[in-house]
Amino acid sequence: MRYPKIRELKEAVVSLLTPAYTSSFPNKAHIPFENFRGKPEVDDKNCVGCETCANVCPSRAITIENDRNTGTRIIRRDFGKCIFCGMCQQHCITGKGVILSDKIFDLAVFERDKLVEKQEKRLVVCKNCDAIITTDEHIQYLHNKLGPKAFASILNLNLLNQKLELAPVEETDVEIRDGLKRKDMFNIICPNCMRSVLIQYI
Repeated sequence: MRYPKIRELKEAVVSLLTPAYTSSFPNKAHIPFENFRGKPEVDDKNCVGCETCANVCPSRAITIENDRNTGTRIIRRDFGKCIFCGMCQQHCITGKGVILSDKIFDLAVFERDKLVEKQEKRLVVCKNCDAIITTDEHIQYLHNKLGPKAFASILNLNLLNQKLELAPVEETDVEIRDGLKRKDMFNIICPNCMRSVLIQYI
């Protein structure tokens, strides 16, 4: 029978007498370290619903569903699938739409539906072809980001007019009846429809 070496015996005694390095959670509250990657917290005021987080999510925990009938975009986040990689925070275009919490980490539940959060944003839909352009808040964010350069886009001008209410809707809104014409450039139409108007009449 081989006897243990002195070094191994010393390590065993030290390990026996020193307290455990791990915390005794859930018996005692656990305080994570700074910059711990916990639950992604969404700030609805700074989230513009641009769909970027859903495109970069590797576990597909974020899904987007567009409802043309109600004109809303439903953002569904399933934290049961989330791997807390932080890609949504890293690629958020506003930089404040989603931030990983370093305090919320205990997401254990008996019903998986409790881990699902939903968020709704208003869509901007082309009046000619019903194509989904983006969300209203996304257009407003781009307008604020571009500054005076945003006035070069008629789409931005129309949405800015709706926000500031500079002119009544009856004066600016023209129904598209007989195909796209030059007057319809002042409607909310997608880039593809705008291109066809420019090619045909300009």
